[in-house]
Amino acid sequence: MGSRSLIDSYGLYVDGRWTDPENGRYQDICPATEETIARAPDASVAQVDDAIAAARRAFDSGPWADTAAEERAACLVQLGDALHKHADEFVALAQIEWGCVANERQIQVDNAAHLPTRAAELALQLTEEQNGATLLRHEPLGVVAILTPWNFPHMLNVMKLSAALAAGNTVVLKPSPLTPLAGLALARIIDEHTDIPPGVVNVVTPSGIDAGKLLTTDPRVDMISFTGSSAVGREVMAAAGANMTRILLECGGKSANIMLDDMTLDHAALERILFDACTFHAGQACILQSRLLLPEQIHDDVVEQLVALARRVKVGHPVDPAVQMGPLISRMQLDRVAAHVAAAVDDGAKLVTGGGRPAGLATGFYFEPTILTDVDPDATIAQDEVFGPVLTVLRYRDDDDAVAIANNSRYGLSGAVWGAEVDRAVGVARRIRTGQIAINGKAPGDAPFGGFKQSGLGREGGGIRGLHQYMESKAIGLPG
Repeated sequence: MGSRSLIDSYGLYVDGRWTDPENGRYQDICPATEETIARAPDASVAQVDDAIAAARRAFDSGPWADTAAEERAACLVQLGDALHKHADEFVALAQIEWGCVANERQIQVDNAAHLPTRAAELALQLTEEQNGATLLRHEPLGVVAILTPWNFPHMLNVMKLSAALAAGNTVVLKPSPLTPLAGLALARIIDEHTDIPPGVVNVVTPSGIDAGKLLTTDPRVDMISFTGSSAVGREVMAAAGANMTRILLECGGKSANIMLDDMTLDHAALERILFDACTFHAGQACILQSRLLLPEQIHDDVVEQLVALARRVKVGHPVDPAVQMGPLISRMQLDRVAAHVAAAVDDGAKLVTGGGRPAGLATGFYFEPTILTDVDPDATIAQDEVFGPVLTVLRYRDDDDAVAIANNSRYGLSGAVWGAEVDRAVGVARRIRTGQIAINGKAPGDAPFGGFKQSGLGREGGGIRGLHQYMESKAIGLPG
């Protein structure tokens, strides 16, 4: 492939072949310029059906499910090597298609390149266990439908696909219609740089609801791995129920960031809080700690410092290496974020900075880093996921009140506690109903990732347990 651009007009990738779309093509818009960067292939319902059939054949009668773990691992290592080699091209795609800025490269692209190799290592750990007269084994589920969102499309495409393949499954990947090239570029890498057999990986990019929904209702699909909003996650869960299709859901969040009253934050810590709560990928991340909980005695000082930091954030086109925050993904998302902020002010919140389009950026879907204070814990802005660069600040009385406010949410994905006395901070963290939580900026490492409540169902990553999410357990009784 050399240094050929990944920004291209693709076909659909079905059964190891590139196929022209039956439903024509749709515009793929650059969020920084509002210009069309490509015309993506629009898969018909029949073509999604073909992709499911190809994955089904590849699992039932193809070589993949019976391939030795060493061979599957070798294919995944090939994929990891190719992703490392072509990382710069994926960065260029990320800048143009979903607004990835320089400070996001590590998580958006570079970390993704390590995931297939890690999955390959785990594939070699899939061994049978004998406990007395019982043999316990884990077997691949079969056909996995992977549905990914537009905010971290490359990383999530690679993460889910690597785990599914390492476990011995076959895959139909459907990326978001807002980021179709992320999935199709991955298909090109697989097609040109790996020995993964035809039909094992299929990538379809329908824009229509019916074509996408087929992946959640078709009985030939054994598992749905979904990342996206909780609203769509509930629809996926309901659709999967008819066939009892296995599901893995990673959905929304409205996570709390609690600063305890004994904590004195330095400049670096405050920058980290603003990034993790507001400006990371323009606030378009489910793991954002978008509710900041402050005790009365430090509230005004912390807010003042965060406002000063927010006003210094350089917003602009992601190709500029000095830019710290890029655009929102679409006009619809920009309008949605603006409406949330306006409604919050009408509801009594105080807008202390931001709230509109940055000066000098007349084109593109840009929104300023925004901070709201005087917010009631039950207010809509404190309960709904905004998915934009909006930080909501709430006051609390004591540790018990902070925990109650943090848990006053239908979500439970991430969170943070800052405190000078670590044992106290950990004690507060233990009481928060959430899937992962950081103490003084230290996030969990290679741990299972997922959420409580409406933040999802199941866990990804975290070593062999994450791979087992894509497998079924089987117990065999052995005669004496």
